[in-house]
Formats: sequence, C-alpha cells, structure tokens
Amino acid sequence: METEDNSQETTETKDNSQEAICCKRFDPKPWDEKEITWKDKLFVKDKVTSLFHIPLNFGKVVVKNMTKIKAADAEDENPIFLSDEKSKWGVDLYISVTKEVAGAENIKLSGTYLTKVFEGSYKNMKKWIAEMNEFVKSKEKELKKLYFYYTTCPKCAKKFGKNYTVLVAKID
Repeated sequence: METEDNSQETTETKDNSQEAICCKRFDPKPWDEKEITWKDKLFVKDKVTSLFHIPLNFGKVVVKNMTKIKAADAEDENPIFLSDEKSKWGVDLYISVTKEVAGAENIKLSGTYLTKVFEGSYKNMKKWIAEMNEFVKSKEKELKKLYFYYTTCPKCAKKFGKNYTVLVAKID
C-alpha cells in the first residue's frame, strides 16, 4: 500500500506561520472494502487508558512507543495503528514495525481481514460499526474481532481536512 511521502509537507495556519505535518497523507483506496491476509505481521503492543471509550493518554503512549521503535530502527514506512477497544476503560494499541523492538511487547497478527474506510467524526463510530457488520455479512463471512485503524493524528486530520478511520474485521 503506497502513500505520498509528506515528510517535508507544511501547512499555513491562520497567522500565516508554517506548521509541519507529522503524518503522511492517507490514501483510502488501498484500504476501502478490501480483503487482506497477514502472516505473522509484527506489531508493538501497548495499553491506552480510556474513559467510556475516550482515550486519555493515546498520544503519550504513541510517542513513548515511537521513540523505542525509531531507536530500534524498526519504523514501518507506512505504520498501521490498530486499536482494540477491549473495554470502555482501556484499549490495546498495536503499532506495525519492521522488526522486534527491545523493551516493548512484540506480537504477531495472522489471519484474513476485511477492511472498510470511514471519514468523519468519531461520534459516528456506532454507525460505522453497524455498517462494517453489514459489510462482513454481505461477504458471507463472520466477524471474529474488530480493530480500528486511526490513520492520522487529530492535528494532521484537521490540517488535511479529512479524518479517516479504517475498520479492520478479522474473519479468519
């Protein structure tokens, strides 16, 4: 899956100053209504504290792990940030990497997944989940686990003018 390289991209703010964009611009086409198979896809796993599914320390957890990942030279060119909303009090966060990272919980995901891209406010999440369930059923598959791939940080989503979320349904 290819995306543009926006490592040098900036955007103007209201006061005409330039702000760096930390996330690559997300291309939804390779992810929308696709079936993907992973065999031992490597991720670093960590926990995020939530309050009624609202993450309280997501940014800090990402920064902490990205520091370890960069130090290990294990940064994925197009990192995937999967969130497993296991309860309203906590999330398991998975960050794709190219090799194991010392001092982190390294895990591998394998299986077949259906993906669907959604754009808009997170307040639409219940609607998106219902749509994803219907999409899986339309493929005559059974949803075994659902992950959420947040494609950009909130600041970059605002700068790009699009807030994409990919729902990733494990079906096998």
